[in-house]
Amino acid sequence: MKLLTRLPSLIVMLCSLASGLSLAQDKAPADAAPRSLFEQALAYENGEGVRRDPLLAANLYCEAARQGDRDAQYNLGWMYANGRGVPRHDGYALFLFRAAAEQGIGTAQRLADKLADVQADTPDCMREPEPLPVDTHFASWAPVDYALIAPRKIFKLVQQLAPRFKVEPQLALSIIAAESNFNPQAVSAKNAQGLMQLIPETSARFNVKNAFDPAQNIRGGLTYLRWLLAYFEGDVALVAAAYNAGEGTVERYKGVPPYLETRNYVKRVLRSFGGPRHPYDSALIAPSVALKK
Repeated sequence: MKLLTRLPSLIVMLCSLASGLSLAQDKAPADAAPRSLFEQALAYENGEGVRRDPLLAANLYCEAARQGDRDAQYNLGWMYANGRGVPRHDGYALFLFRAAAEQGIGTAQRLADKLADVQADTPDCMREPEPLPVDTHFASWAPVDYALIAPRKIFKLVQQLAPRFKVEPQLALSIIAAESNFNPQAVSAKNAQGLMQLIPETSARFNVKNAFDPAQNIRGGLTYLRWLLAYFEGDVALVAAAYNAGEGTVERYKGVPPYLETRNYVKRVLRSFGGPRHPYDSALIAPSVALKK
């Protein structure tokens, strides 16, 4: 808690400068709810069109941050780092700066590095995970009929292969749709490849020699899904989050991480699949210990 008083005033100056530059330099993905909360918070923090209320701003920032808005995470981290509107708390600041940095805000990473000898702590307003932004009445949902929209060859291949890996075809198709929109030649900015967007490390892990071959790619993705289902005990939200952001990230945040991309991804998969649970093979691997602590 005393780190900022020991450091030169550089960190405070950096925070002040970067607060204004964050939005201009790093545009967050569009999402109406968290974005609206962020804009309200910004107005209350600076008194733009409303009476200035830093505490209300912090509460609004935290709600947006919990939903994955990286600029809200950054700005709330700045408030905690400098005691502006909230009591200064370096541990909270570090947690928020790291979350923002993991979503691409370079300045947040530099500020997190300044707090390297501090123990990160989850802000109280983010401790209890907010329910995922999905309708909880799963029974009323109609899963996407991929027979109508998926390429026929890919649909048949998934129907043929998925049961061999004890994965419901609907889940595999939901992942493929979210990952590549059924494009066998898709390549992401992070070099994830093929229908199920396997990164080279995952391809090697599951013995996929050619990630652009639909059958090999699907087998690799199904193998990974089967493993994730066992590791997260059939929780489709956690499985989808881990497929998108990595199982280690899910464990570190003890749930769906506060990344806008991941939350939207999870929402899409849950809706497409049509439910929150999937059968799993408990003998395959012991479940995650981190989520039980």
